[in-house]
Amino acid sequence: MSKIYEIYGTDAHQMTKALMAGAEVEKSIPQGASVALKPNLVVAGQPESGATTHAGVLSGCIEYLRENGFSDISIIEGSWVGERTERAVKNCGYDRVCEKYKVPFYDLKKDGVRQVKTPFRTMEIACRALDAAYLIDLPVLKGHCQTVMTCALKNLKGCLPDHEKRRFHSDGLIKPIAALAAVLKPALVIVDSICGDLNFEEGGNPVHTNRMMLGTDPVQMDAYGCQLMGLDLEDVPYVSLAEKWGAGYAKVEPDNIIKLNEPQESRDYPSPSGKVKSLVRSVSADSACSACYASLVRALYIAQKEGISIKDRIYIGQGYRGKKPDGIGIGSCCSGAVKSVPGCPPTAEEILRQFKR
Repeated sequence: MSKIYEIYGTDAHQMTKALMAGAEVEKSIPQGASVALKPNLVVAGQPESGATTHAGVLSGCIEYLRENGFSDISIIEGSWVGERTERAVKNCGYDRVCEKYKVPFYDLKKDGVRQVKTPFRTMEIACRALDAAYLIDLPVLKGHCQTVMTCALKNLKGCLPDHEKRRFHSDGLIKPIAALAAVLKPALVIVDSICGDLNFEEGGNPVHTNRMMLGTDPVQMDAYGCQLMGLDLEDVPYVSLAEKWGAGYAKVEPDNIIKLNEPQESRDYPSPSGKVKSLVRSVSADSACSACYASLVRALYIAQKEGISIKDRIYIGQGYRGKKPDGIGIGSCCSGAVKSVPGCPPTAEEILRQFKR
């Protein structure tokens, strides 16, 4: 059974180096191997918002690798549909890391792709992710408005072109996430759980747990993430499905956890508030993309805070394309609704403007 190394603190750079040293990561990397670092850069939000991987995780990885004789290092990522990766790179401080350590960043939205057969269907995956000799997955443990939780497995979705990301949503997310994990297996996972937002993928409500974890099995890392967030595996069904399709093992025993230190103050890991579930009671969703859905959730959150009453049924997702639902349609796919908010995806501000009408 794989081991999970755990550390507490607030310095992402030093915590990352300590995790890698504690796990003796250098012994698992072939000499001369090309190492690709895959962070979570889903939006152009600050890491402090609970949405993206701290830049210190990247710098910590790079320093550790360099100190142990590895020089062929790159950072690879593609933000979600509707976001420009280069904007997110600057907002999150990754450009400064790349400049300081002379490490290239490759936008996977612009990368070539190869078709790969998976247990679910054939997928197009970025070549740089497939060709990395040693892929390090650097996700944020956080909530998600559709899959409840996102961590190591779902973070691999950034290795897809935008049209494939959209297709993931039309396929319902669960099966394609699990299937991708079966064919794109990172050699190492380092989870940034310093201040992940436990409700929203795009951040905004960070919860400071000051914790990071390292492991070699992404399925096990997600299963442990579920435990920390107070979730059952049934709440995040792609974890068990990924195990079924050979991506790893979901079992986590207390003996599997190696703590490198202890938290300065004792506290339980906070659980998701259930805020999303209460916000979307009037929403009918059918194959909705994360970017569009997250904008809607954010708008609903603001509307509730401002006391805005929404009496119409809300429709969102590719499943309503070509239909004329009687209510408010969110995004281009729902342009046939009686009332609609254009955009792919629309911003929360644009949606909120419609609510105020």
